[in-house]
This record gives sequence, C-alpha cells and structure tokens, in this order.
Amino acid sequence: MSRIGNQPINIPAGVTVSVGKDNIVTVKGAKGELKQAVDRDIKVEVNGSVINISRPTEQIRHKALHGLYRSIISNLVKGVSEGFKKDLELVGVGYKASNQGNVLDLALGYSHNIIFDVPKELKVSTETVKGKNPLILLESHDKQLLGQVAAKLRSLRKPEPYKGKGVRYVGEVVRRKAGKAAGK
Repeated sequence: MSRIGNQPINIPAGVTVSVGKDNIVTVKGAKGELKQAVDRDIKVEVNGSVINISRPTEQIRHKALHGLYRSIISNLVKGVSEGFKKDLELVGVGYKASNQGNVLDLALGYSHNIIFDVPKELKVSTETVKGKNPLILLESHDKQLLGQVAAKLRSLRKPEPYKGKGVRYVGEVVRRKAGKAAGK
C-alpha cells in the first residue's frame, strides 16, 4: 500500500479543482491557476471538498506514479491557496543583489554583474541590511518553477567548502573543510 498516494487531499475554501479530458487537472484559487497532466492510468476523483487518487494495479510503475501525482496535486492546491516562498542569501565580501521589477542584478565576485530575468509568475524582492548578508526573496504559487529558479540562482555561485562563500538557501548548512595545515 502507498502511504502517500492513498491520503486524500482536502480542498480549502476558495479553491476549485476540475479534471478535464486527457486527465488534465486544473486548480484555480486566489493566487492563480495551475494545470497538471496526469498519466492516463492514474485515476483522479473530486468528491466534494476531497480529492482521491487511485491506481489500477500493483505494478511498480503504477505504485511510483500514484505517490508522485498525489504529491504534485497536493502542491498545486497548496500553491493556489497559500503560495510558496524560497529565500536565498549571498555570503561573501562584495556580493550584492538588486532588482528592477523581475530583473535581478547580481554582483557575485566575477568581473561582471550577472543580469538574471526571473519569470513573470514569480515575485522577486531583494533585501540588504547593514551587517547582514544580502537576501533574495522569491514567492510563487508554482512550487516546481520556484524551486527551479532558486536552484538556477544558487548554481551561479555555489557555496564553497573552505570559506562558505556563495549563494545559498537561508538555513542551508555548508560542510566546511579545513584548509592546508601549517607546515612543520
């Protein structure tokens, strides 16, 4: 039995869920609208304020897709009702971030600034407080897109293990290494 796949998804007030032809699930809420194509073997049923997902057989493929689509649909419902946030911090001397609308201007220790266009579905803001690391705050109703953009920003300058400099998620722990041992 799938522990995740068998759990029902509660639909909060103000959110509508519909399953169209070709098994496309559409979720509408206060924060926006999201669509997800579901594999034709997985059955999605909307009963009042609860969504149930079921699989036809006990094949390994069906078991894997059962939990996967339950999690994805649950994230769609949570996204259109509450939304998601990811915060990144820039650790390093001279590292800066500023934004003009959805265009990020990053100074990450390279010879040039990096101009990064954030998709319009995301809301981006930057925060610089004296004595603290600059922050990039990302908000969206689409968890997949949010994670993808945050990972791309992090990949521009990954945290290195010796001084810990780079772009990292707030709360991320970077394993530090000892440098060269002093001779003699």
